[in-house]
Amino acid sequence: MFAVEFRQTAIENSARAGVATTHRGEYQTPCFMPVGTRGAIRHLSAQDYEELGARIVLGNTYHLMLRPGAQVVADLGGLGAFAGWKGLTLTDSGGFQVFSLNPDVDDDGVSFRSTYDGSMHRFTPESAIKTQELIGADIQMVLDVCAPLPSADEVVRLALKRTSSWAKRARETHRRQDQSLFGIVQGGIDPVLRRESAKITTDLDFDGYGIGGLSVGETREEMLVALAAAIEHLPKDRPRYLMGVGDPASLVEAVNLGVDQFDCVMQTRIGRHGTALTSNGKLNITRAEFTTSQDPIDAKCACSVCKRHTRGYIRHLFQVNEPTAARLVSLHNVAFTLDLMQQMRDAITNGEFASLRKSLLEIWADSANEKP
Repeated sequence: MFAVEFRQTAIENSARAGVATTHRGEYQTPCFMPVGTRGAIRHLSAQDYEELGARIVLGNTYHLMLRPGAQVVADLGGLGAFAGWKGLTLTDSGGFQVFSLNPDVDDDGVSFRSTYDGSMHRFTPESAIKTQELIGADIQMVLDVCAPLPSADEVVRLALKRTSSWAKRARETHRRQDQSLFGIVQGGIDPVLRRESAKITTDLDFDGYGIGGLSVGETREEMLVALAAAIEHLPKDRPRYLMGVGDPASLVEAVNLGVDQFDCVMQTRIGRHGTALTSNGKLNITRAEFTTSQDPIDAKCACSVCKRHTRGYIRHLFQVNEPTAARLVSLHNVAFTLDLMQQMRDAITNGEFASLRKSLLEIWADSANEKP
């Protein structure tokens, strides 16, 4: 029995709805997982996640191992108890953050400096597993090598080789039966390399499969070609997780190809600067035209922010640098994205996904060729 069991409940072409069952509970797919990098989603609390209807929240292994330390999180009951969160949790391996710091990488692992105090640290596939077992999330990810795009062919190939080798070592190290382990597919934007990586990773028989190394500089069209190639060789009875992608156009296109779960920091990152996701596209609420607006951020949104506050009020908060402004728009953006995933689940179940996809891409047409 796998630590995550996946049951497909509906399908329309390749888009699928399903239920993934973990040791501590289940989540419906397609799903969006808000990112709580240091144990909290920026400006939000565990009560907020619960009221928003989130089912899984991410924590970041790199940041949590540095502060407060993986053992501290373990001593306080594991990531969920530590954060006061009763839902499910997932920790990424920290690979993306590590590799953004220009570390020293070799076949055995990676050496890097702390972003907090400059101290040196070492990560190996084995230590990444043991650290995540201490942190105690329901789902953990293997350590991978994320090559930036564009990169030379030999750089992408070396990243694939090391990711594959490290995945095997991680699989052999993993011990906690109540904690699932997902492998990660790499390969840049080359469909041949993506298929190769997917086959190698699938042969190691993980509980689920992350698709990493995308949304790192390529166009959406390039991303989708690489994504389709990877999915072609991933098993149908395990969750497929596109890592670090969360804009509406990419979400609906990836679901159309058969992706089950996503995470992204975009919702709160742009929210902190006054950009809201709405049923009509992006909206910059700091613009002067909203000074006296009595409209909500989005009249079609049922979130608590849209029920209570006007654009004029929220714009005022940004103008006077009131931190509540960032909180309100971040709350709305997470609520909007969670609702979007519910719309997709319903549409797949009702055989209406193609129509929903068309309408969403029409709304988000201006971002269709942006880098995701």
